[in-house]
Amino acid sequence: MGGTVEKNLNVSVLMNELKQDNQEMQNVMKNIKDISTKSNILALNSGIEAARAGEAGRGFSVVATEIKKFAEESLNASKDSEKIINKIQNKANEIIAVRTVDIAYDTIDKIDRNLFERNCDVQAWATFDAIKNCLTAPSIESKKAAQDLMKNIYKIYEVYFDLFVVDITGEIVVASQNQNQVGKDMSGRDWFKETVRTNHVHVTDMYYSSVVGGHTMGYSSPVHNDAGEIIGVFTTRFNWEFIYDIIDRVKIGENSKLYVINSEGYIIASKDRSGILETKMTQLKAVQYVLSKRETRGYTLENNQIYAFCLTEGYNAYKGKGWSVIVVESIV
Repeated sequence: MGGTVEKNLNVSVLMNELKQDNQEMQNVMKNIKDISTKSNILALNSGIEAARAGEAGRGFSVVATEIKKFAEESLNASKDSEKIINKIQNKANEIIAVRTVDIAYDTIDKIDRNLFERNCDVQAWATFDAIKNCLTAPSIESKKAAQDLMKNIYKIYEVYFDLFVVDITGEIVVASQNQNQVGKDMSGRDWFKETVRTNHVHVTDMYYSSVVGGHTMGYSSPVHNDAGEIIGVFTTRFNWEFIYDIIDRVKIGENSKLYVINSEGYIIASKDRSGILETKMTQLKAVQYVLSKRETRGYTLENNQIYAFCLTEGYNAYKGKGWSVIVVESIV
């Protein structure tokens, strides 16, 4: 029962099944066409033999004429049916393509909403008294209070590898998990410099971090004192594996593919977990369109496949990183 419901929810799978049935119908019509052609030849030969037989073949001649008429009508009917079948095939491809574009849009939208929450998290936590106190009045006690708070956040939210407090000189003063990072100098890191320079939240692209041991994104927010001056940076490392919670729930066929690509066209997530930060997809027209922003949502037909694409629109304060989702469906 559950499997049937799940299958019925996947429009692309159902449309592909319709196309397969349609293909079988085409094969049947081809057989009818072959039979009609052979019947026509048989009727022609029968007419010749009936003419040779003269009066004795008159009855056979009538039958031959009827066979010829039937063959011609069958042939005409098969041609009309073939046109209808081709229209059904093309229409099914269009429906699959439109549905696949919707899947691409829905997926990137869900990813954006998730990352928007991470954007809100870091801004809110940067205002907590325990975070500010460990920067304005650094001591064993104030740093311990900040660490306890961060450990609690880490435990409740579950989606982070780590959280750090960095002072205005760039030194990590508190870490939630990786205590071996405390004391390290971050002043040369782009995320630190950009957060201080812009006085706004800075979000990195997805990358692999050897410190946290996984693919991550860094969210960094300036920390202000009561006078509104920047006194440090609160920064988090998002666990990228939670993006797969979204991707794994996408309803596509077993042989279909789904990719998230960054603004350079590199795969940063895929349904089968392959090609991450290694494979570039810029050879595809769909990817060229979306990266150039020639089209932000649509599909192309390439290599007998549908490539649906959708560029991020961001969500509220989170403007996105120029990522896109590409969904690939085979044309049966």
